[in-house]
Amino acid sequence: MAAVPAALKTEVTELPESRVRVQVEVPAGEVEQRVQRKARELGRTLKLPGFRRGKVPAPLVIQRVGRDAVLEEAVRDTLASWYADAVQTAGIVPVGDPQLDLGELPPQGQALEFSIEIGVLPTATLGEYKGLEVPRREPEVDEQRIDAEVEALRERLARLETAERAAAAGDFVVIDYEPAPAQDGEEQDASLAELLTGRDQLIELGAGNLLPGFEEELTGAAAGEQRTIRASFPDDYGQERLAGQQASMLLTVKEVKVKELPEVDDDLAIDLGFDDLAELRKDIHAKLEEAERRRCEAEFREAALDAAVAQAQVQTPAALVDARAHEMWERMLHSLAHRGISREAYMQIDGRGEEEILAELRPEAERALRREAVLTAVVAAERIEPSEAQLEEAVSSAAQERDESSATVLKELRKSGRLEDLRDDLAARAAIDLIAEHAEPIAPELAQAREKLWTPESGSSEGEEPQTTGEQGKAGGLWTPDR
Repeated sequence: MAAVPAALKTEVTELPESRVRVQVEVPAGEVEQRVQRKARELGRTLKLPGFRRGKVPAPLVIQRVGRDAVLEEAVRDTLASWYADAVQTAGIVPVGDPQLDLGELPPQGQALEFSIEIGVLPTATLGEYKGLEVPRREPEVDEQRIDAEVEALRERLARLETAERAAAAGDFVVIDYEPAPAQDGEEQDASLAELLTGRDQLIELGAGNLLPGFEEELTGAAAGEQRTIRASFPDDYGQERLAGQQASMLLTVKEVKVKELPEVDDDLAIDLGFDDLAELRKDIHAKLEEAERRRCEAEFREAALDAAVAQAQVQTPAALVDARAHEMWERMLHSLAHRGISREAYMQIDGRGEEEILAELRPEAERALRREAVLTAVVAAERIEPSEAQLEEAVSSAAQERDESSATVLKELRKSGRLEDLRDDLAARAAIDLIAEHAEPIAPELAQAREKLWTPESGSSEGEEPQTTGEQGKAGGLWTPDR
C-alpha cells in the first residue's frame, strides 16, 4: 500500500450500526507550520508602515493580527485536508456526511484535537465466493436488430426533396415568422419583436418539438401560404424574455419538403463503403455481436458478484442506507450541474419530490453497500494489491481521456487525496475479476428452473433434504434476497 500521512494520530472507537468515532490529534509542529504558512499568506496583503506590500514577515503578521486569529484561519483552510488524512490514516471507508467536533484551539506548542463521527462501510463475513454457478447468456443478434440498424443508416442518408403539395405529418417545412400585425385593442410588446422574428427555419411536423398550435396551423399549408397563430410560451422556455409570454405570430410557408429514403439495396451499401448489401449486413451483425458479447460479460460479472454477496453476511443499518442514498443523490446533482441543470430544474422535469427520489434510491444504495463490503473482504482475504504498473496504466488511460499528461493527472490525484481511491478501485475490479474467473457459467434456463425448485420459503427442493449454507453456496447461490 502507498504511504499514508504520518503527521496525524488517530484512535478509532466503534459505535453501533456501522458508525465510528475517530479521535484525531494534529501534532504541535504541524499546527505551527500551518500557522506560519497562513501568516505568510496574510502578509502578502497586509499594509504596515516601513514594509513594502507583500513583504510583511510572518512573525510581525502574527503579532499584529493575533495568533488566535491566524490559527483560526489556518484551521479553517486545513480542516478538510486533515479530515481526509485522518480517514486515510484510520483505514476507514466513510459513508455519508461526517459530524466534526472541533474543541478549543490549542495554545502555542500544543497539539490540536478534534473528533469525527461517521458511518463506515459495513464489514462482510464472507461465504463461498469461488466456484459459484452463475447464469450466463450467449450473445444473440436477430435479423430485426440488423434491419433496425439498416433503417438508421437510411435515415442518415435521407434527402429532403421539395414537394408541390400541402404539408402533412412527417414532412418538413421552411418558414419565416414574425410578429403578427396588432389587431384592434391588442397590445404587442415591441421589445420582443427581434426574438419573434426568424427566416428560413426548417421544422419537422409531427416531431412534437413545436409550441402548442404550431403543427396544427402548418399541417395542410402549402408553399406561399400564411398562417397567424397565438403562441403561448411555457414558463420554462429557453429564452427567458419569452418565458410565460403570449404573442401573435405570422407564419409564412416558403417550402414543403418530404424526406426521401434510399432503397435498401446494393447501392445503399456502396454509398456506405461496402461491396454489396450482404457485406453491409455482415458487418452490422459482427458489430452488434461484439457489443452483445461485452454486455453478456458485464451481466455475468455482476451476477457473479451478486451470487457472492448472497453467500455473505452483511449488516446494512437503515441510517447507513439513507446516508448512501443521499451520497448518490448529491453525486447525481453534481453531474447534472456540470451539464447546466439545476436541482430545481431537474425536479421540475422529473415531477417527484426529493424524498420520493431518495426512497427510490435506497434499494440501489443497500445493494451498493453490500457489494462494496464483500469486495473489500475479498480484497483482504486474497491480499489483492494493485501493482505500480497497473496504477500507471490507469493513470495513463485517464490522462488520454482528458487529453493531459500522465504526470499532470498523477499530481492532481495526489494533491486531491484521490490516488488511494484509484488504488482501491483497481483492487475492487481485481476482486470482481477473481470472482468471475472462478464462477461456473450455467444456462439461464437452468438457473430459472432451479429457482423454481428451491426458494427460502420451501427450504429445499421437492423430495430433497434441505441444504446447508455451504452446500447451497456450492450449488451456485441462485436465490439472492436483494434481487
